[in-house]
Amino acid sequence: MTTGDVKRVAVVPGDGIGPEVTAEAVAVLEALRETHGVRLDFRHFDWGADKFLSEGVGLPEGALDMLTRDFDAILAGAFGDPRVPTNQHAEEILLGMRRGLDLYINLRPVRLLHPRLTPLRDRTPDDIDFVVFRENTEGAYSGAGGFLKRGTPDEVATQEEFNTRKGVERIVVAAFEYARARGRARVTMADKSNVQRFGGDLWQRVFKEVAAEYADIEANHQYVDAMAMFMILNPKQYGVVVTSNLFGDILTDLGAALQGGLGLAASGNIHPGRVSLFEPVHGSAPPLAGQSRANPAGAILSAALMLEYLGHAEAAAAVERAVRESIADGETTRDLGGTLSTAEAGASIRRRIKG
Repeated sequence: MTTGDVKRVAVVPGDGIGPEVTAEAVAVLEALRETHGVRLDFRHFDWGADKFLSEGVGLPEGALDMLTRDFDAILAGAFGDPRVPTNQHAEEILLGMRRGLDLYINLRPVRLLHPRLTPLRDRTPDDIDFVVFRENTEGAYSGAGGFLKRGTPDEVATQEEFNTRKGVERIVVAAFEYARARGRARVTMADKSNVQRFGGDLWQRVFKEVAAEYADIEANHQYVDAMAMFMILNPKQYGVVVTSNLFGDILTDLGAALQGGLGLAASGNIHPGRVSLFEPVHGSAPPLAGQSRANPAGAILSAALMLEYLGHAEAAAAVERAVRESIADGETTRDLGGTLSTAEAGASIRRRIKG
């Protein structure tokens, strides 16, 4: 057993299936106290649609300062509720934390846990095992733009994309640092610089300059549309992928399909050395809420990413092994071909965690 300082974790279950899957992730983390000596202090927050509808509050005033000051990590569920058709609360909470805490790395592992899960023929876990570094704070999702003559036949809508030297450089450096630390031989940058000439030019120049500082790692470039094709034809070529906010959003959902669906997709929103946010990416799935059908694996694997970030690499690896074993034994929720409820699937994973 390992020991260490207590880490404080803010838990924000959110909406829809969020509370159900988050409860299973927290239960896994609590089980690690006995098997691996992981010491976490949880504090739960009720930020979500219910609070927004009753109090008009998404992310409470002072929340970002409190999270920065008092917590080491945030474990979130999912946000989105049909009672808030604009999704204003979800934007305030989730994007508020991502931008307000400057969580510039969106880390998305694409890892096949069992051959039967991928829609690709004759692929093994060795063939689908890479990570995507998606820039998380600027690009096409910066919220800049507007309308002219809205509601008229001559309406014009603009949606602007911002790429800064600082923003591009730090995500590219993070990708190369990860590759070096994990023994990944190649970093691939995806863009559309043949059409998006200004932002693309910045990405191209920065990528080449940073790559020159990492001579031990192969650096290559692919246009994003070609990469979408190559991810299907030959996913084994990828070790670390780095790309912009918009392209990363698209490619990682494709990656989730390769690994078995969004129910298995984990993510970290990270600023190294600061409080960071970990969440599954399957969304709140309101039609499934309260039916005990949601797959908790994405939330549990997100918790494993959080453990690794907090310095508990052995515990994180034990959690992933337990998820792999439960899938191999067919003890899964219905989306993966099993018959278990959310809580039963979580319990199956916990039983397989060994110190």
